[in-house]
Amino acid sequence: MTVSTKTYRSDAAKRGAERAPARAYYRAMGLSDEDIYRPFVAVASTWNEATPCNVHLDRLADAVKEGVRAAGGTAREFVTIAVSDGIAMGHQGMKASLVSREVIADSIELMVHAHQYDALVTIAGCDKSLPGSAMAMARLNIPSVFLYGGTIMPGRFRGRDVTIQDVFEAVGAYAAGRMTDQELYELECSACPGEGSCAGMYTANTMATAVEALGLSLPGSASVPAIDPRREDVCRRSGEAVLRLLEQDVKPRDILTRQAFLNAITVDVAIGGSTNAVLHLLAIAHEAGVELTPDDFDRISRQTPHIADMRPGGRYVMADLDRVGGVPRVMKPLLDAGLLDGDVPTVTGRTVRENLAAFQFSPAEGGSASGGDGQDVVRPLDDPISPSGTLCVLRGNLAPEGCVVKTAGVGHQVHTGPARLFDSEEAAFEAISRREIRAGDVVVIRYEGPKGGPGMREMLAVTAALVGQGLGEQVALITDGRFSGATRGLMAGHVAPEAAVGGPIAALHDGDEVTIDVPGRRLEVKLSREETQSRLSGWKAPLSAYPTGALAKYARLVSSAAKGAVCE
Repeated sequence: MTVSTKTYRSDAAKRGAERAPARAYYRAMGLSDEDIYRPFVAVASTWNEATPCNVHLDRLADAVKEGVRAAGGTAREFVTIAVSDGIAMGHQGMKASLVSREVIADSIELMVHAHQYDALVTIAGCDKSLPGSAMAMARLNIPSVFLYGGTIMPGRFRGRDVTIQDVFEAVGAYAAGRMTDQELYELECSACPGEGSCAGMYTANTMATAVEALGLSLPGSASVPAIDPRREDVCRRSGEAVLRLLEQDVKPRDILTRQAFLNAITVDVAIGGSTNAVLHLLAIAHEAGVELTPDDFDRISRQTPHIADMRPGGRYVMADLDRVGGVPRVMKPLLDAGLLDGDVPTVTGRTVRENLAAFQFSPAEGGSASGGDGQDVVRPLDDPISPSGTLCVLRGNLAPEGCVVKTAGVGHQVHTGPARLFDSEEAAFEAISRREIRAGDVVVIRYEGPKGGPGMREMLAVTAALVGQGLGEQVALITDGRFSGATRGLMAGHVAPEAAVGGPIAALHDGDEVTIDVPGRRLEVKLSREETQSRLSGWKAPLSAYPTGALAKYARLVSSAAKGAVCE
C-alpha cells in the first residue's frame, strides 16, 4: 500500500494505527486506500423536498463531487435543513425561518469540525440557507467555495411573465374582488414552472449576488438558472476550485475583508436587492470578525446608482440578468467608476479586478426574456434608474437603533398618517382581509422581532395583500419583523429596539401620528420623550407562546436586528 506523505487537517481522524477503526468506517462506505489518504472535502447541501429552491441540490452535489475527484480530493457529502419561506409564510411556521439560518450554520460547522474535513463546498438554494452556509464558512475558516442552486425560470400567465410575487399579490386582489377564482387558480398553476429559487431579485437571488460579490463563489455563477446545463459545469468547477484553494491555503477570512463586504453592499444597492441582505451580511461579517454596521449600507447607498431593473420594484428576473451577463454585468461598470475595490481576493485565486477583466460587454449586448430590443436590464451609470441605491436606514424616536427601507419601485417616500396597531402578523392580515385599512394609514406590526416573534417573521402576505387591494402607494407599514425580498411599497422593517425588549414601538397607541421620511432618513412618532417614557413605565413584555424548544432557546440568545440578529 502506497500512502501519500502530504499532511492534511483530516489526518487527525484517519492516520496512524489508532485510527484503524475510523478507516474501517470509511472502507464500509466504499473508500479505497487512495480515497482515504486524499484530502477530504465536505460537500454540504441543503437538499430537501420542502421547496423547489432545494429539490435539485442532490444532483448538483453529484457534479461538485465529480470536480473534487478530478482535482485529487475525496468528497464527503452531507445535508442540512432548509425552510421554504414561501410555504412557511403567513402562519406560525414562519417563526422558524430565521432560526433555521443559525441551525444551518451550526450544523455545517459541527459536521466539518467532528470529521476534521480539509475543505468545504456549500450548496444552497432558499433564503436562509445561503447566509447560513456563508456564516459556517466564515466560522470554520478552512478553504471553501459557495455554490448557489440557481434561479427558477419565470412562469407565463395570460401572455406575461409572472413569479411567486404575483401569486401573493393576487391573494389581495382576490379578496378585493379584482380577481376571480379561475384567474387565481390559473396563476397559481403557472407561476412556478420548476426547480430553482424565486425568480426576481428577492432574498435568495440577492444573497447569491452578494456572495458572488464577496468573492466566495465563482464569477458569473450566481445568475445561471437551475435548469440550465451550465449550472452543472459551475458545480464541477467549484469542486475543482476548492482543491486549488486548499493547495494555496486560501481561507474564507482571507477573502472576507471589510472591503469585500463594502463591495457586496455596493452591488446589492445597485441591483435593487432585498432588505434581508442587511441582516445577513451583518451576520456573515460578525462570524468573520469584520466590523460592519447598518450605517455602512446607508452611506454606500447614498453614493451608488441603482442600475439594475429587477423585480419586485422593476421589470426583470434573474434569468434576464443572466442573459445579459449576470452579476459581472453589474460589477464591471461599478469597478470602472471606482465604486468597487478591485484588489479584493476571491475563490478563483485572482482579484475582483482580474476576474472582471475576463468579461466584456457592449451596450446593446443581450436581450431579455420579457421583451424589448437590446439590453435594458442593466442601465449605464450615467443613465441610472435612480442616482442613489435602494436601501436606506432610518432613525428617529421610533427606531433609535435604526430600521431598513427598500426604495426600488416606491413612488411615495414621505408619509404621515395615523398608526393602526397590531400585535401580530395574523391580526394585521385579518384586518386587511376585512378591508379595514384605509388610504393614509400607517400599519404597525409589532412583537414580531427576533426575540418577540420569536424569529422575526417576514410579512409578504400582509404587504402583498395591501398591494393587491390597490393600497401599495397609499399606506405605509412599519414592523420590528422582516419583509420578503418580494415586498414592495413604503415598508420599514427591522425596527430596533424591538417591542419585546421595550423599544419605543411598544409605546405606540392607535391613532398616534407616525412619519416615515425616506429622504430625511427619519422614522418618528409625534410624541414627547416624556409621554413615551410614561407609557413604557407600566409596560410588560407579553408572555411568549413558545416557552420551550428551539424557538425559546433562540429568543434567549438572539441579538438586535441592528446587529444581524445573530445568536451571541
